[in-house]
Amino acid sequence: MILTAASAGFCYGVSRAVKLAEDAAREGPCVTLCELIHNKREVARLEALGVSCASSVDDIPDGSRVVIRSHGASPEEYARLEAKGCTVVDATCPDVAKTHEYAAELSREGRRVIIIGTADHPEVRVTCAWCSDPVVVFDEEEAARRLPELIPDPDTPVGVICQTTGMEERVKKCEEFIKKQYTNVKLFDTICKATSRRQEEAERLAKSSDVMIVIGGKNSANTLELTNICKKHCPRVYLVESAEELPLSELRKNDVIGVTAGASAPAWIIKEVRDKMNDEMKEMETMTPEAAPVAEEPAPVAEEPVPVAEETAPAAEPAPVEDESALTFDQLLEQNLKTLHNGDKVTGIVQSISTTEVSVDLGTKHSGYIPISELTDEPDVKPEDIVQIGGTIETYVVRVNDVEGTVMLSKKRLDTVKNWEMIEQAREDRSVVEGVVTEVNKGGVVVSVKGIRVFVPASQSGMPKDADLNEMLKTRQKLRITEVNHSRRRVVGSIRAVQYDLRRAAAEQTWAEIEVGKKYTGTVKSLTSYGAFIDIGGVDGMAHVSELSWKRIRHPSEVLAVGDQVEVYVINFDKETKKISLGVRKPEDNPWVKFTSAHQIGDVINVKIVKLMQFGAFAEILPGVDGLIHVSQITSERRIGKPDEVLSEGQEVDVKITNIDYDKKKVSLSIRALEAAPAPVEEKEAEDEVVYDTETDKPEPEEAEAPAEE
Repeated sequence: MILTAASAGFCYGVSRAVKLAEDAAREGPCVTLCELIHNKREVARLEALGVSCASSVDDIPDGSRVVIRSHGASPEEYARLEAKGCTVVDATCPDVAKTHEYAAELSREGRRVIIIGTADHPEVRVTCAWCSDPVVVFDEEEAARRLPELIPDPDTPVGVICQTTGMEERVKKCEEFIKKQYTNVKLFDTICKATSRRQEEAERLAKSSDVMIVIGGKNSANTLELTNICKKHCPRVYLVESAEELPLSELRKNDVIGVTAGASAPAWIIKEVRDKMNDEMKEMETMTPEAAPVAEEPAPVAEEPVPVAEETAPAAEPAPVEDESALTFDQLLEQNLKTLHNGDKVTGIVQSISTTEVSVDLGTKHSGYIPISELTDEPDVKPEDIVQIGGTIETYVVRVNDVEGTVMLSKKRLDTVKNWEMIEQAREDRSVVEGVVTEVNKGGVVVSVKGIRVFVPASQSGMPKDADLNEMLKTRQKLRITEVNHSRRRVVGSIRAVQYDLRRAAAEQTWAEIEVGKKYTGTVKSLTSYGAFIDIGGVDGMAHVSELSWKRIRHPSEVLAVGDQVEVYVINFDKETKKISLGVRKPEDNPWVKFTSAHQIGDVINVKIVKLMQFGAFAEILPGVDGLIHVSQITSERRIGKPDEVLSEGQEVDVKITNIDYDKKKVSLSIRALEAAPAPVEEKEAEDEVVYDTETDKPEPEEAEAPAEE
């Protein structure tokens, strides 16, 4: 039985680099800066297409088209290529490019950069060029040996990054040591997730196999790491670069054969290996036991020690290989080499996100990409909000380009199919959906619900009649689907229906919890001459004009406007008639309380004349409290018939408080009482002062006559 790791073959970065090199070769001869891939046969194939290899910038002719391999290049190399007038095709793996950015960032912050990886690996050498005075360590043991000498001060700010193809367990142990050694550490996780998955699968598969076949370049660090991992868990491991190196005699006498492939193994080499193994298996099946050859005991490949990551604790129990990983070479290659068609639904892994497209690894010979315009119809949504690097995404095949080996994908078209099903289900369930108002037309508004246009008539918009619907643009609204016509692609919804349900639910809660004195934050719904109607949560209460302000107002519009948010309290309510009386003016702001707490009879205060009557003048003591200066108390200098002979509205005068009626909340004032030498008054004053009503500014009937003369 042959068990194959699911993620065998090119990683995204290598696949992308090879594709860019092939594209560049179609436009004419080009050159790669160092070997594009750690596989001699693949390098030879590319050379036949017109892709030559230069070991340094010095070997590249001026004006050449230059492909930067997935390991990237140093800032100096970029600058020299530009100086030579070269056209650069940058195939640096996005994950590696991010590592370079982190290295440069750490140096700019003044940190000493520690790189966990193999010092002579091309990726590590290039990363070192992006920072100042870096230190490279392979594992925890090397870090413990070298770092105390190279960075002795534990307070030194350090930054840690790692080789993208590093083994996660080894890197984590090394990071833990560094965090204990230094007090100011900044870590960046730069391990490639695809590499981690490949290594995990190889380890799991090796535990379940009698023999392991690792396909890949023998000078590839990625492939050598896979080989070392397999050796820890499987007694026989063979590293092969091609089908010719397969240990066929060894395969004949083992029951379970595990196969994995490094990132440097192209699909066509895996196919060769597949064909060779299948032919051998078929030949063995047709042979009689007597005819079967007796195999000599082969020696496993790579007898000389290969650098192995630090020892890991053996697993307690070998984990069985998952079903999706238990594929034969035929199944693996069928998946890798299958032809895609327009309209297919495919699932892939997000490899990178740019401003123009999202790259997706489909596990096939094609390189998938989603233009940003095909990602979503939702406005103001960033690609990073929808997809994440390393995440799985289901898409729809829009167009296949076999010549270029690319596939244009669309997430939003596949989402549209699913969203139509959701819309139809929402109509049946009467469930609430949410969307953004994207358009206003003559009849109503259009709401985008997961990319589907839903028309909402003006009468169902929840806005008042003749209101400006443009106020709803770009607002998020909840609505209920009322009609779906899939053939005409017409959907009708109602915002008002949702608002009605919400208001009804709020009203039920309000009536269940209402009590006298309870406070609410309400919204002014309408104004009348006698008061204001205020929504306190699905229920409208009425605040009488007398309860709106402590000042005298003639109309509610003097203190309120429709739409205002206002604090109110319940004065009384009737659940049977569904009526609620509300108060807006606060008891603690009662001006009469403020007046009586600050003043008493005999106090001299400054007041403002606000109204002149035949019998006297009303003066404002403070907003909401007026006092009466009777005509007989205005002056003692001469006899006057009317207050306006001496006073005028708006005039400020000093007065003395002569009486306070606490029950009727009335105040008597006198200017005359402040005069130094009051002259005798010829006319007889009224025996009693005029009593007035502070609410109407009118004298009470029995006291409204002017004082009689003597």
